[in-house]
This record gives sequence, C-alpha cells and structure tokens, in this order.
Amino acid sequence: MISPSPPAFTPVVAGLPASVPFVGPETLERRRGAPFAARIGANESASGPSPKAFEAMQAALQDDQARLYGDPESHALRAALAERHGVAMDEIVVDAGIDSLLGVTTRLFLGPGDVAVTSLGAYPTFSYHVAGAGVRQVSVPYRDDREDTAALGTAAGEHRAQLVYLSNPDNPMGTCCSREAVSALIEALPSGCLLLLDEAYVDYLDKRDALAINPPIDTSNPCVLRYRTFSKAWGMAGMRIGYAIGHREVIAGFERVRNHFGVNRLAQIAALASLQDDEHLMRVRGEVACGRERLQALARRHDLEPLPSATNFVSVDTGSAARADALMQGLHRAGIFVRKPGVAPLDRCVRLGIGTPEEFERLEAVFARVLHDVDEA
Repeated sequence: MISPSPPAFTPVVAGLPASVPFVGPETLERRRGAPFAARIGANESASGPSPKAFEAMQAALQDDQARLYGDPESHALRAALAERHGVAMDEIVVDAGIDSLLGVTTRLFLGPGDVAVTSLGAYPTFSYHVAGAGVRQVSVPYRDDREDTAALGTAAGEHRAQLVYLSNPDNPMGTCCSREAVSALIEALPSGCLLLLDEAYVDYLDKRDALAINPPIDTSNPCVLRYRTFSKAWGMAGMRIGYAIGHREVIAGFERVRNHFGVNRLAQIAALASLQDDEHLMRVRGEVACGRERLQALARRHDLEPLPSATNFVSVDTGSAARADALMQGLHRAGIFVRKPGVAPLDRCVRLGIGTPEEFERLEAVFARVLHDVDEA
C-alpha cells in the first residue's frame, strides 16, 4: 500500500514562514516553566471591563444564553455604536476584533499584482494578512519614532497602492501623528486607495485630544476605513470584539466574506452594556494617565528616556537594540512579561505596559537589579 501524501499548500502559503505575529505570554510561560508575576507586555487593560458588562454577562449566563449563537448582524450593538458615533447602522461592521477585521479587509481589496503600504515595524498583524494574500508590501521607515504619514502617502502614489495602513495612536511606540498630518495623507491617496486608520487606542483620549490626532469621522469618504475595539480601554481583550466604520458601500463588502458567527453572544452583550458606562471609561483614562506617569518616572530614575505615549504602555529608549533585548530577556527571567519592537531603529526600546498596582510594584522591585545585570554583562 502506498503511503498517502499530505495535501499541498497553495504556492502562497507554501512560501510563507511558519510564524505568527506574536508569541503569547502563555507560550513563554510554558517555555520558562513558571507563570509571570506581572503580565504587562500585551497591552491588556489593567482595569478590566465595566461593572455593567460583568452584570450583563452574568445575567445572560443565568438566562442560559451561552448556548445560543450571537446575532450575526450584531444589530443592537451596531445601533448603539451608530448613535454614539453619529453614523448610520449600515456604516458599521462588527467582528472578532481589529485583527479579524484586517484579515477580512485584505480579502476584500487585495488581489494578484496589488500593493499594500505600511510602516516598517508597525503593528504586524496587517503585514501578516498581506503576506497571506500573496501580494507585495511596501514599508516606509518611522520618522522621529512616529509613523511618517508624508512618506506613506508618497509610497502609496508611487506604487499605486490599494491599501495603506496607519495606527494612530501608534503601536508599538505609543506616539501620535497630528490631525493635520493624517488629513494630508488622506488627501494624498491615489484614486482607488483605501486608508486603514487603526484607532485601537483612541478611547484612552477624550474627545478633544482624539480630534487633535485624527480628523472627525466622515463616512461620506469611501477612501477611509476606521477601526475601533473593545479590547483596550473597554478592557475586553479576551472577548474578541471590535468594529469598523466607513462608507456604506465599503462596509457592505464585509457581508460577502466575513464569518457571520465570529462574534460570540456574551461579547456582544458585554460590549453593548459597556457603552452605557462612560463613567467607567473616564476612570480608566485617569488610571492609565497615572500609570504612564509612574512608568515614565521609573525609566527616568534609571537614566532611560521614555517616549511620549497616548496609550496604555510606555516605550522606553534603552540606547541600543542589544541593551533593549537584554533588558527584555532579563525582565522575563525575573517574572515580568514585556515586549519590544523588532525593527531598527525602534528596537532600541522596551515597551512597558500599565499593569495593576501590584504588577507595577513587582516591576519596580526588580527593575534596578535587572538593568544593573544587563549593564554589567
């Protein structure tokens, strides 16, 4: 009997590296044989979900709703989001987080011969999906630790790009571009090009500060798609739920290819309840602002330079990629999970997340020793 051969991957998949955008803290814990004492590397919310979200989920569980599929249209949640953002319901699509939405977007708009533009070292999930689509990506360097919107626009025009990706506030650096710079990028887009404006961290900003970095939502422009999430300021990373806002004809395309049962019922219920608790969001903003100050002060006490941040983490400049990598590895050994950018010149930084007060105390307790060991090695 002839042994069966495994099925062949498509040529695109066969040519991809066997990798994922992130190595999870759980994987690192298995490798080190012990849990982390402080999990501050995944940009998760230390504050958690709104109490109203907890109450809504508990009530749903008691009502035996966990056995039911989620509403494939997320109708109630989209209605609430539409009212919140001043748009129509058919200008919003809900899915299992921004990562999933980016995957669907690349399926919708990238085909053979197309080009996507992003920043070198930017949030890697977009590049992951672009590679999976088998199309060419053009990456432009950061400038002054910010995404270079002028260079993104120039590259989009030169390469006749179909998609341009920009996160503002930025991950992994935590910095922001100005509203004027983003508006100029939108004006510079070539015909038929779509800007993917990732605003995962914008809920950490109040309305005034948010409008200082990104223009108002304008769904009449079919060339801008904006992504939001409940993972960050709303504290629901484990629930996997986010949404995109855009022109109704662009949003309608998602209905052709998205997984209509990809968002679970409890996530929909919790997200809807969260929107009724702006007091919780205001508390989270205050806690994050205080957390950033603590991390920035910790860095400065040890002669390290923290970058300005509008997110729930602070990127700390260690001076070199080798020192940053050694500091990250040393913190891992000390039980502190952190991450760092992987591309020069961003890789000279280590990213410290805002954890609980207890997690900050653990970080503070070992930081001087770990940094000393790094510099003595």
